[in-house]
Amino acid sequence: ERISFNKDWSFQLGNVEATERTFDDSGWRTLNLPHDWAIEGEFSKDNPSGSNGGALPGGIGWYRKTFPVSNADAGKRIFIDFDGVYMNSEVFINGHSLGVHPYGYISFRYDLTPYLKFGEENTLAVRVDNSEQPNSRWYSGCGIYRNVWLTKVNPVHVDLWGTYITTPEVTTEKAIITIRTAIKNSNKEDVEADLTSVLTDTKGNQVASVSSSVFIPKDSLGIGNEGIELKNPKLWSLETPYLYTLRTEVRIDGQVTDVYETPFGIRTFEFDAKTGFTLNGKQVKIKGVCQHHDLGCLG
Repeated sequence: ERISFNKDWSFQLGNVEATERTFDDSGWRTLNLPHDWAIEGEFSKDNPSGSNGGALPGGIGWYRKTFPVSNADAGKRIFIDFDGVYMNSEVFINGHSLGVHPYGYISFRYDLTPYLKFGEENTLAVRVDNSEQPNSRWYSGCGIYRNVWLTKVNPVHVDLWGTYITTPEVTTEKAIITIRTAIKNSNKEDVEADLTSVLTDTKGNQVASVSSSVFIPKDSLGIGNEGIELKNPKLWSLETPYLYTLRTEVRIDGQVTDVYETPFGIRTFEFDAKTGFTLNGKQVKIKGVCQHHDLGCLG
């Protein structure tokens, strides 16, 4: 289960000690994510970010969110996923530091489970430090500027980004699809999992499936390797960007413990010094605009 965690955060600009669950943030501003405090500031040529950083202020900011965790979730693994925080963040749950994430463009995840209080209120605190200026050749913003998610899974589940799909052989008549699935077992005992990979088209209709068994040691990963031969595949192209979906189902003793979906396209591509880039055997010119994530086609 993946839940949007963007609403009802408390925010305060400045370097305060706000890690503990009992900290009083009642006077802080309430806002929804994504959020950028820099763009709310004053433009000034004297700001240390300089013209390359948009002449806007940096600094240190804190975000806090208090949320209940049900007793019904005891036994699950509960993760917090950040799509992007700029920059140099440290995340705390109920006063426990989960880790420091340097810089600010890559997503990251922490496991909240060991520090949660089930059946009670819990508090997440995030310190964001963009005070070391200048640190960029473009406007970067400040804060939790992308989405945040709360993810709940059973002890036996597909690992984060746990499906690796390749198409080593592709023609208009058939496609060979290889599937590598990493399954995490958080239990304290070994398990034998039943793995089913179901391929569906854009309308959700099943077009192929394959099943296998995977042995997973306790508190470790098990790897499932499967293959599907698909007749008359619809190829992904610029004109028709067709996507299939792989639905991964994990079962223990007949009970479904996880369902994980991965969209992907079937295509071939090649780079050649003479012919350049070809997609499905057709020459294609790659066109770029030096696009930054926040400024559209201005670059």
